[in-house]
Amino acid sequence: MTTAKISFRDASVVFPHRAGEFTALDRVSLDVADREFVTVVGPSGCGKSTVLGLAAGLARPTTGEVLVDGVPVDGPGPERGVIFQQYALFPWLTVRGNVEFGLKLTRLPAAERRRRADHAIELVGLTDFADALPKTLSGGMKQRCAIARAYAVDPQVLLMDEPFGALDALTRVQLQDRLLETWSRERRTVLFVTHDVEEAVYLARRVVVMAARPGRVHRVVDVDLPYPRTEALRLSPEFARLRNEVWQSVYHQPSAAPAV
Repeated sequence: MTTAKISFRDASVVFPHRAGEFTALDRVSLDVADREFVTVVGPSGCGKSTVLGLAAGLARPTTGEVLVDGVPVDGPGPERGVIFQQYALFPWLTVRGNVEFGLKLTRLPAAERRRRADHAIELVGLTDFADALPKTLSGGMKQRCAIARAYAVDPQVLLMDEPFGALDALTRVQLQDRLLETWSRERRTVLFVTHDVEEAVYLARRVVVMAARPGRVHRVVDVDLPYPRTEALRLSPEFARLRNEVWQSVYHQPSAAPAV
C-alpha cells in the first residue's frame, strides 16, 4: 500500500471557549497523494485554514494526527512551503533578494542560492523583474514572488491559504493558469484552500468540501477534467456541471449546529 503524501487521521481541534469548548475541526480524515493537487472549499467557519495550519505544523490537533510521508507533523519543516494571502515580502529587498532569503538559512553557497532563486523566479514568470523592489510590483506580481520564494527551498509540498483572495478577477484567473503551468512542470503536492468554488474546481484533481460547526469533511468531489486546464474547458458544460455540483455541496448543506 502506498503511503499518502499528506494524511489526516481523525484530526480534531478543540479550543477553550467561554461556554466551555469550541470544536473547530471534528475527526477530519483525508489523504492527499504524492503530486496531487487538492483544493479545500467550504462555508465561513468550516475550518479550512485550520486544516492547512495542521499540515503546515503551525497548529497541532487536540486528538488524532497529521502525517507527511508517514511521519507525524510536529512543527514547520522545509519540506512544506506555505503561501498565505498576504505577500509578506521584505520591502527593502529585490524580488531576487526576497526569493533568496529563505535559502540563506540553508547555508548554501552564494552561487547555488542564486541559481535556485533564478530558477524559481523563472518558473513564475518574473525573470524581467528579478532586480525590482516590491513597491514597483502589482499585487499579482507580489504574489508570484511569494510563490517563487516558497519554491526556491525545494519543498515537496505546497500549502496555499487563499493566495489569490485579495486580487482582482482578471489577475486571479491569470495566476491560476500560471500556478497550473508551474505545477505541471514541477509536480509538487499541493493543498490549496479557497472560498471560491470556480477556482477550487478549475485547479484541482479533487475538491474537498468542508462543513461547518463543527468543521468536518462533508464530501470529496473528483474533478475528471484533463490538464492542461484552459479557457475553453472553463466554459464547457462539463466544467459547469462540476462547479454546480460543488456549489450545491457548499451552500446547500444540512443546518449547522448553533454557534456558541
